[in-house]
Amino acid sequence: MKDVRNYSLLSHNTFGIDASCGRYVEAATAGEVVQFVKSYNAGSDELLVIGGGSNLLLTGDYAGTVFHSAIRGMNVVGEDADSVLLRVGSGEVWDDVVEYCVANGMYGAENLSAIPGEAGASAVQNIGAYGAEVKDIIYKVEAVEIATGNTVEIMAEDCDYSYRHSRFKSEWKNKFIITYVTYRLSKHYSPWLDYGNIRAELAAKGIDSPTAEQLRQVITGIRNAKLPDPKVEGNAGSFFMNPIVDRSHYESLVAQYPDMPHYDVDAGRVKIPAGWMIDRCGWKGKSVGRAGVHSRQALVLVNRGGAEGKDIIHLCNLVRADVKARFGIDIHPEVNFV
Repeated sequence: MKDVRNYSLLSHNTFGIDASCGRYVEAATAGEVVQFVKSYNAGSDELLVIGGGSNLLLTGDYAGTVFHSAIRGMNVVGEDADSVLLRVGSGEVWDDVVEYCVANGMYGAENLSAIPGEAGASAVQNIGAYGAEVKDIIYKVEAVEIATGNTVEIMAEDCDYSYRHSRFKSEWKNKFIITYVTYRLSKHYSPWLDYGNIRAELAAKGIDSPTAEQLRQVITGIRNAKLPDPKVEGNAGSFFMNPIVDRSHYESLVAQYPDMPHYDVDAGRVKIPAGWMIDRCGWKGKSVGRAGVHSRQALVLVNRGGAEGKDIIHLCNLVRADVKARFGIDIHPEVNFV
């Protein structure tokens, strides 16, 4: 187990914020997680559990303890005629999990290709893209309860999953350290192509019925074309969640903006792309000091170089205010502020 004092978090956040923590602990096994939790004195300092740092905005140095699970491993632990249960260590890179699934005939994760972060965080954030959400393939979550050191198994239906939400982000926040996530993947390939520009990109390549690998490559290409490389320009991917509004509100807006894109959630609710609204407010490509809005995807805020967390937050607030003033919609950050 790695245990370091006064540790730099620069390599642990994709925004490239140069902040440090009082103590950094990294566990490679579930046993080490239990060992840490049982020795941790909750009254001595605060605890922050992180994954790959791809959904994290550090607003300054963190005086407490930062904990990271580096548990690896992907193993089939059950199957039937239609599905496979794949148990994954929480420290596995998420896109490596998708790659493994596609290569081994386990389907359902293809549309989630190239999302940054780790497997443990997928169960916290309910990551999603291109019409898919990870909640649809999560079977159960294994975790260590911080208060007791007990190991627990939590079924997906008990996690209260919804759009970019789980109980791990609300009433269970700071109560568990996730060690493993088990996903239920299908043995039968049934691609979901009717979202965004997936079909258009496939058609441009002359592909009508893509294999899982072809679909993964196309989605990865779409994401890479729109999103900046954090190694070049610090960012956390999509900074804002796409708002879900009443259909009546959407209809009043589309009368003013006939080209407004949308996705039906149900009979009474509609999801509107936040990036489109930010773009229409004129923010795409603009900067305020050392923070900016990405030039190809307005949903992404970037560190132009040397930005601090407060710079990103200031820009975030300006963008939110403009969207609210123009469209009457509150957009909320997907990124966690610490």
